[in-house]
Amino acid sequence: MADVVNTNQFKSGMAIEIDGEPYTIVESQHVKPGKGGAFVRTKVRSIRTGNVLDKTFRAGEKFTRMDTRSRALQYLYSTETEVVLMDPESYEQLSVSPGMAEEAMKWVVENMDVQVFYLDGQPIDVEAPTTVELEITHTEPGLRGDTAQGGSKPATLETGVSIQVPLFIEQGERIKVDTRTGEYLSRA
Repeated sequence: MADVVNTNQFKSGMAIEIDGEPYTIVESQHVKPGKGGAFVRTKVRSIRTGNVLDKTFRAGEKFTRMDTRSRALQYLYSTETEVVLMDPESYEQLSVSPGMAEEAMKWVVENMDVQVFYLDGQPIDVEAPTTVELEITHTEPGLRGDTAQGGSKPATLETGVSIQVPLFIEQGERIKVDTRTGEYLSRA
């Protein structure tokens, strides 16, 4: 029997069915206005299209919870038509579309582990680790005395993404980056 969840049980990352379509909950907020009934304001991402929608539900409304699982796989390589991942235990390879893995590929280099999410046995999403260590391939030298409180400058990482880093960071250094926000965390 399908698992049924109440709006009070919503958690980020949970997959539910809304009007016959699968969605994952990005965030939810329980609202109790001074007048009228309570409701739950949510942001949900369509699993099929990737679109994020704002939805509001009455408190206590019930939804079917979708069966989702995740597995850690190793990124091998990409072509124009596929992203190839491998199970490090069984060496079984999995190909997913570049569109499905687009966000994760900004932060991933060869042989790095990624999380693959499955819905009813089919891969639906690829996520990069929360923090990654990457090398800076290009940045301008920081000049001492430029600012009184420190500052930042653009730097290009080995994956091609450009982020802001402190002035003291130099080309060739390895840094830690938060993949959720794209922010510099520290030297590696």
